[in-house]
Amino acid sequence: MKQTAAMQLMNFYQAFSAACFALLALWLVAVQIRSDQWLQDPVRQRRAYGVALHFALPGIMSVLALVDLNSTIFWRVSFIIVAFSGVLILLAVRGFPAPVERGAGRHLSTANRLGLAAYALAILLYLVIGILAIPGGVSVLRTEAVLLTVLVFLAFNVAWLLLFDDKAAAGSVSSPAASASSSAGTASSGTTG
Repeated sequence: MKQTAAMQLMNFYQAFSAACFALLALWLVAVQIRSDQWLQDPVRQRRAYGVALHFALPGIMSVLALVDLNSTIFWRVSFIIVAFSGVLILLAVRGFPAPVERGAGRHLSTANRLGLAAYALAILLYLVIGILAIPGGVSVLRTEAVLLTVLVFLAFNVAWLLLFDDKAAAGSVSSPAASASSSAGTASSGTTG
């Protein structure tokens, strides 16, 4: 029975690590697409880095869980190190909330409130994962698998909020229809001039 549980967890961590790194790659493509806007905004740069960490750290933990299946001390120590590093890095990145402009009061947008809650929950989950790794065991590894899945779900939601943030939408990105009408106006004014 214990061997079957270990094999199921091994299969989970193999699939999960691949999924995390695939999501990280997709996120890097999204960042590249939005780089013109985000390079000008340090807050969005920190948020984008925070999202990348939300995909990378669970992926790293999953790979490290597979390094030596016979040694529980290895995955326990690696989970503790990565989990507490995740807490420290997320606290240092401070991707949420966006700074509130003077005169606007202390009101945060819904996206910022949700993003802040996701970051706070991620920090808490990393702490729980690190603490759970201390006693070890198959049931703990299973619980940590569920918590890592929740972390990746949070990462997806933070990424979504960042991609469709109101400030970014109000920026330099225009719709294809607006671009087409602007080009048509320029072309017609150039031919008549």
